[in-house]
Amino acid sequence: MALTLDQARAADAADPLRACRDRFSLPEGMIYLDGNSLGALPAGSAAKVANLVEAQWGRSLIKGWNEHKWIDAPARVGARIAPLIGAKPNEVIAADSTSVNLFKLLVAAARLSDRKTILSESGNFHTDLHIAAGVANLTGLALDIAPRAQVEKRIGADTNLLLLTHVHYKTAERFDMAEVTAKAKAAGATTIWDLSHSAGAVPLDLNGDGAELAVGCGYKYLNGGPGAPAFLYVAEHLQERLGSPLQGWMGHAAPFAFTDDYAPAPGIARFLAGTPPVMGLEALEAGLDAFDGVTMERLWSKSIELFDIFHANMEAHCPELPCITPRWHEKRGSHISFRHPHAFELCQALIAQNVIGDFRAPDVLRFGITPLYLGAEDIVRAVDILARILRDETWRDPKFAVRGKVT
Repeated sequence: MALTLDQARAADAADPLRACRDRFSLPEGMIYLDGNSLGALPAGSAAKVANLVEAQWGRSLIKGWNEHKWIDAPARVGARIAPLIGAKPNEVIAADSTSVNLFKLLVAAARLSDRKTILSESGNFHTDLHIAAGVANLTGLALDIAPRAQVEKRIGADTNLLLLTHVHYKTAERFDMAEVTAKAKAAGATTIWDLSHSAGAVPLDLNGDGAELAVGCGYKYLNGGPGAPAFLYVAEHLQERLGSPLQGWMGHAAPFAFTDDYAPAPGIARFLAGTPPVMGLEALEAGLDAFDGVTMERLWSKSIELFDIFHANMEAHCPELPCITPRWHEKRGSHISFRHPHAFELCQALIAQNVIGDFRAPDVLRFGITPLYLGAEDIVRAVDILARILRDETWRDPKFAVRGKVT
């Protein structure tokens, strides 16, 4: 049932996570529904990064690598991400971008088998398919792209790697990680999961689900800032069997021995390559501070509540926008998407009203549900504004059809 503003305010007043909103610096009057694309600024990020720049870099200069343990940042930040995804601290490391980490794991894992096919989903996030195509070209493998409903049926005797995004970037449809991983493993294939729309949004149990390889994003639900370092996960039992194709000096067993030959570092550290982006890692660690004392189960419970409010209010007030996100919470992630032939213009009209969602081509209006800083009142107000835009047809103003480089 749709909520009124008064009912939404009452729900927010009873919300045990309401105080978490103060952990973020949000512009006054803005309803921010795009944390699934770029997380909001954590309240402590600016001071934390400023301290690194001024007090650490500014005063310690190169001594900071040891004095302030900059060199340990990838492992330290990875260990803080680990409990959010159900992994051991020594199974996660923060480094590079999602695309680069995906390349590393695809090539490394492909070498474990002489099978010839990488299997993925059509409509998967395009960088995943592009990276997989590049790996296929380099390694002589074939890339098999199947419709979502056919993916599991296509796992066969020739499948080397199965590459899937856990929560679909557009529809928010979610794979059953345990079931799919087990099915692939039984067929002799290795699964690589992209957690970019899962980490920090839905409860994950990589160890419990038998997942062996995964990558994820640092700037969406983890609130690490624009272009924040990503992370990769390798199950402990696989780490010594895999070798990174990017044999950079930070992945060497003794990077400061300056030897010509390459010897991989033990464990997850072998998947490092170049010098760690210390300022980016510092901002990402500040983003992770926002999760302190909050369980993923509690976050997910609130996400379900906010989704249900969003869904009901859209059905009541904007029925011309059909929801394309699964209704059942076990089948989806933490964003909600709607289809409309003028989704782009609607999105721009909303932004002009200080409601920030996003558009995904060709016709999807997408809203992130980020329980750390969103409340029921935000949802109800956003839907009311969208209903008014539709009723008054203000989206037809030609200025809302102008597209920038980033949509």
